[in-house]
Amino acid sequence: MNGLTRLGILLSGRGSNFLAIAQSIRERRLPGVEIAVVIANVAEAPGLKAAAELGLPHHTFISKGRPRTDHDADMIACLQSHHVDLVCLAGYMRLLSPAFIAAFPNRILNIHPSLLPAFPGLEAQRQAFDYGAKVAGCTVHFVDEHLDHGVIILQRAIPVLETDDAHSLAARILAEEHIAYPEAIARVASANYEIHACRFVPKLP
Repeated sequence: MNGLTRLGILLSGRGSNFLAIAQSIRERRLPGVEIAVVIANVAEAPGLKAAAELGLPHHTFISKGRPRTDHDADMIACLQSHHVDLVCLAGYMRLLSPAFIAAFPNRILNIHPSLLPAFPGLEAQRQAFDYGAKVAGCTVHFVDEHLDHGVIILQRAIPVLETDDAHSLAARILAEEHIAYPEAIARVASANYEIHACRFVPKLP
């Protein structure tokens, strides 16, 4: 990507990863990146209030009770009107339609609280804990038409401690997410990579 990389943030809740991204931009750890718009599919999502407080453009497109294709068409139009380069899912609790994914090919990022392909879906941290995993973590990946699937950009791993329960493990994974997401955005925004055989490969200097 050339010049300024404009992000479109999609969220459904508090948006802690959105805030981590915003903080990284504010602290100049993500140079050449800005948040163009924040979109929520839930009217009372706390992340919307945070976006307003930060002075960022923000919109709500309620998804409940609407056909997915109609709802996603509205979001596509909004993101395009804000000239978004990368779409970042930050706790966006809704599957995207094929039309949405086609509108932003290899330009939609998601973060998942497990070391994919292990433990996709909801409550991944509890899945890992209940399974007895000794290592857990998070994954940032490009979004495709399958749940928690797509080319992996980066992962961060942590040990599962003997003192952990599902809640403490989730909290420690979340701390890693706040590091991983901005780093993944920086890698993609640099355009210094290629995708070979479903692998994210940095270009050699």
